Amino acid sequence: MNFLAHIYLSGNNERIKIGNFMGDGVRGKDYNNFHLDIKIGILLHREIDTFTDNHEIFRKSKRRFSAKYNHFSGIITDMIYDHFLSKNWNHYSDVALKDFAHNFYESLRKHYDELNDKTKYLLPYISERDWLYNYQFLEELQIILGQMDKRFKFDSNMKDSIFELQQDYDLFENEFTLFFNELIQFSDLKRKELENTFSV
Repeated sequence: MNFLAHIYLSGNNERIKIGNFMGDGVRGKDYNNFHLDIKIGILLHREIDTFTDNHEIFRKSKRRFSAKYNHFSGIITDMIYDHFLSKNWNHYSDVALKDFAHNFYESLRKHYDELNDKTKYLLPYISERDWLYNYQFLEELQIILGQMDKRFKFDSNMKDSIFELQQDYDLFENEFTLFFNELIQFSDLKRKELENTFSV
């Protein structure tokens, strides 16, 4: 899953949200260098990624991108699942997406000194472009994918995946809905387990 889903699946704790958001940028046992709640968020991020990568529904979505985009297919699937989460946000949260997104940007600024370098680098991009809110718009999602292209040494052409998404839009959305309902239950359970483990 991508940024929005990871944050959403973190519950209400600001630092757990931050840890879950920046989990990809923390290697090995470096999570021990962070605040306890951020550490829980990082470990939750890893649990979510493992569950996602091994889930047949996610793999089914990913396979539609594999032939053309190769190892970028997982990133693309993460992004389009965030698109469907943002598009259908009111089914999952009573907090308006605009408020949820801006509250999270403020949390990152508030805890800026606790962030890793990658997150500090990303902060102006995601907040100024309002990525978390704009995932719901296909034209904005395409721009974000284009911006992500620039992070790699060679052109991944991920922005072109919007065309594949449009061709099978309803199918992708149905797969997301089925998968995400399972992921919510899994994440709630894992978060509580981690909180109980580290509160002892």
